[in-house]
Amino acid sequence: MASPAGRGLMSYNAAISRCARAGLYPRALALFREMRAQGLRADEYTLPPLLNSAALLLAAPAAAALHALLLRAGLASHLHVANALLDAYAKLSLGRAARAVFDEMPRRDVVTWTSLLAGLARAGAHAAAARAYRGMVGAGVAPDEFAVAAALSACAGATALEAGRSVHAAALRLGLAAFLSVGNSLVSMYAKTGALRDARAVFDAMRARCAITWTALIVGYAQNGRGARSLEVYADMVRAGCRPDYVTFVGLLFACSHAGFVDAGRAHFRSMTADYGVAPGPDHYACMVDLLSRAGRLEEAMDLLIDSAELDATVWKALLGACRVHRNAELAERAAEMVWRLDPTDAVPYVMLSNLYSRARRWGDVARIRALMKSRGVTKEPGCSWVGVSGVMHLFHVEDRGHPRASEIYRKLEEMTERIRAEGYVPDTDWALQDEAPEGKERGLAYHSERIAVAFGLLAVPAAAPIRVFKNLRVCGDCHTAIKMVAKAYDREIILRDANCFHHMKDGDCSCGDYCLN
Repeated sequence: MASPAGRGLMSYNAAISRCARAGLYPRALALFREMRAQGLRADEYTLPPLLNSAALLLAAPAAAALHALLLRAGLASHLHVANALLDAYAKLSLGRAARAVFDEMPRRDVVTWTSLLAGLARAGAHAAAARAYRGMVGAGVAPDEFAVAAALSACAGATALEAGRSVHAAALRLGLAAFLSVGNSLVSMYAKTGALRDARAVFDAMRARCAITWTALIVGYAQNGRGARSLEVYADMVRAGCRPDYVTFVGLLFACSHAGFVDAGRAHFRSMTADYGVAPGPDHYACMVDLLSRAGRLEEAMDLLIDSAELDATVWKALLGACRVHRNAELAERAAEMVWRLDPTDAVPYVMLSNLYSRARRWGDVARIRALMKSRGVTKEPGCSWVGVSGVMHLFHVEDRGHPRASEIYRKLEEMTERIRAEGYVPDTDWALQDEAPEGKERGLAYHSERIAVAFGLLAVPAAAPIRVFKNLRVCGDCHTAIKMVAKAYDREIILRDANCFHHMKDGDCSCGDYCLN
């Protein structure tokens, strides 16, 4: 028969577990403090729900205190306790702490590995998460549906299409592809790596779908310059009786803004609240500002901002981007000031203003903005592009000559330029950001990182395969034009994903409809 203290501990454990499962996380932690005050010591059943409660409350100090307690109590040897601790640190995005717990564990199971790679993926450490998945498989631990979904999320974040295909193949072998979470992750992974046909094939093969499934395809089409297809999928979603959510409408409005569907965008923006009770947030307002201002309706965009209570840096940066398009320096300066009030260290408004002044040949203002950046300690993220060949990523910066095949790459660059000049290409030096002679501006544009990556792709990617280039910043208008012409001159498909969307280039056309130039 259990002792009185034992019965008390079991009662507290049951109550703490019930509260944690019901989402009453503060109550679970309060019960633990009450239990401790009565002199009861935690056991291996007490701590896992408490660690999960602390993580979901984003209470890192509470998680650390529970960690110290379980070490003193000698409970770290219990696998489910160590798993709960690892999972808590992962959910709190404390990657080093999670990794330290993982490294100290004498035994690991599928839950251990899944917690680690899901936490790494959530924190944006996608390459590390992909490595963790390979380590899991290498250790002989068979992944479950949660591990596969997390690995696919990591592949999407790392733009690692071939690695994603490998995870997909493993999911099929293990009979995990039928799980809804795996199907959703597959649609999202293929869409985020520009493989729309694969995304659609997975979607069509799924026996069950939810809002996440439909939204992944809607967003995928939008980001790949297929705005009309996004709207078609949304209509199918509604007909199927699936209720759209906040993210669905972000994808819809993004599609409308990138395709110039002003009337459809307005209608969906109104429908959010009127038909579905979804309150518009900063992301929706940013899409609407982008849509209206690109259509030349800056006044309507400003009226929308005046009526909005949801203004953050995202919205003001959307307006700032529109001002760059319309070369409205006065309004751009106002938008930049609003971003700086929210976050003076955000490099985006400095860069956008500097680019706007550069295109207007206002070199004194360019110098002023750069001096302001320096005085505030703000640094611009350096532009880079990368292309994958046989599972290896090759990274390039502007005027990069560090690659082992640099001499071949630069010969190919010269050949590319000669070919497209013969087809009528004329460099648009308005996109050059330095005050120098025309020849220097043209040379600077020709050696942008995305063009170097394309040249390498022409050398290294088989002729039958598309060249997939990824860039961390937005592609400039001159490079966009040049790469379109390269795709036609070499009869290749070039898929360029920049910080804003995918550009599928073939036969001299781009899926974005030259959106980046407008």
